[in-house]
Amino acid sequence: MDEKAAVRALGALAQDVRLRIYRAVVGVGPAGMTPGAIASELTVPPSTVSFHVKELLYAGLITQERDGRHLIYRPSIDTMNELLAYLSAHCCQAVSCVTRDGAPVASDNPCTTC
Repeated sequence: MDEKAAVRALGALAQDVRLRIYRAVVGVGPAGMTPGAIASELTVPPSTVSFHVKELLYAGLITQERDGRHLIYRPSIDTMNELLAYLSAHCCQAVSCVTRDGAPVASDNPCTTC
């Protein structure tokens, strides 16, 4: 993930309704949610859901699939994992990472102290 994509994703999540939508969609996983289900669960108008979903789609945090007349929104876990990797890419830079029990971390393992 590059810096522009990270900023776009973080910007999309930096709004309370969009964050709630993302969390709801992640909560159901690959099954996904329709806009109506999202609106019902979050008690927000469907037009509000549509407005905010556009930003999450643009940021690549969710995907959209048409099933007949229905839209299904699913989380893009790969994009979120890329964002988390980007944010933690410089973890413990210039300092040796250690595990929670104090042992050095192998270079191919993620740091667990941060």
